[in-house]
Order: sequence, then structure tokens, then C-alpha cells
Amino acid sequence: MPLRVILAEDSTLLREGLVSLLQRFGHVPLAALGDADALTEAVRRDRPDVVITDVRMPPSNGDDGLRAAVALREEHPRLPVLVLSQYVERSYALRLLDSHGGAAVGYLLKERVSAVGDFMAALDRVAAGGTVVDPEVIHQLVRLRRDPLERLSAREREVLGLMAEGRTNASIAAHLFVSEAAVNKHIGNIFSKLDLPVDTDGHRRVLAVLAFLRS
Repeated sequence: MPLRVILAEDSTLLREGLVSLLQRFGHVPLAALGDADALTEAVRRDRPDVVITDVRMPPSNGDDGLRAAVALREEHPRLPVLVLSQYVERSYALRLLDSHGGAAVGYLLKERVSAVGDFMAALDRVAAGGTVVDPEVIHQLVRLRRDPLERLSAREREVLGLMAEGRTNASIAAHLFVSEAAVNKHIGNIFSKLDLPVDTDGHRRVLAVLAFLRS
């Protein structure tokens, strides 16, 4: 059955290529857009069978596409979403897969689009309520689960160890003979590399320390 698709991709070349590909397989592109705000409006207006979206796009050129997709799935829990990403970004994959039990979602690297048959099969599977995760993403998620601290630099591990002692940022800075701003930067990197959710700093400090204690 033809799928009614809304596509969000800020690269004009890839966006037009995907539109042509969808049409070649008999699907109906309802809209092909270049920013996350337009994606949200189009989905609310047209109620597609499936959404294909990039992770990074305007308006902020951050993870706007993914955040829009997760928010839309909160509004429409059964909305199938296939996310494309230039790189493996584990926190993004986890956020998507955590939404409504991971049903009707997919996370693929953009390079997989060139394997046309596999890509279209993945789209069909997501539209039918299945889950598709890029093999490279699975590999990295397994590595993350095996040792969540392996991504930290030696200095970041040192900072995390001092956090586990209950030290404040000022105390850590004094102990390491660095500025408090440098400590703040290290802690921000720790939160990012451990894929900790955006929340209050205190809550994330607890989660980071727990990860340290488990290692």
C-alpha cells in the first residue's frame, strides 16, 4: 500500500533525492520540508502514515528534528517515525527508542539510504509498527552499556571521582589547580558523554556519580 509520507531534511540535495525515491516506490510525499517547526505544522495538518526526519536541522541547527519527532509522538503515540542521522549519536537513539516502548520507530545512518532496497524495507517496517535500528548504533549502544565511563578523558574521570567524594565545583577546582569555569566545562562534557538526560544539575550529578560507582 502507498504510504503518505512527510519528509524533513535540511539538505536540499538529499531531500529531493528522497522525494524521488519515495515516488519511485509508489509512496506519496505530502510535504518535503527543511526545518523542524514546519515539520510539526505539517504533521498536525496532514496526519501522515509515516515521518522521515533528520536529527539536526533549523531553526537552531541542533537536535531540532529529533525533539520535534519525540514531541509529535507524545501527541500521536502511534505516529511512525524514521530518523536519519549523519553520525551515531547514542543519546538521540536512546531518546527515540524510549518513546512509547520503541514501537514504530527507526534510527538509521544517512549512508544506509544508498542501499535502496534495505532503506525502503526499513521504512515499510517502521510504518507497520516495527522497530529498525542501524547496526552501527546497536554496536555503540552495546559498548556504552558495557562501560559507560570509557568515553571520558583522564581529566574527566578525575573530576567525576572528586564529584563522587561530594566535592563542590569550587572544591574540585582548588584541588586540581584549575579555574571553576574549567571544572564546569569538564562536568558538562561528563553529562554529555554519559548521555544523561537534560534535567537539574543536581539530578545529573547524582546519575553521573552512580555511573562512576558502578564502574
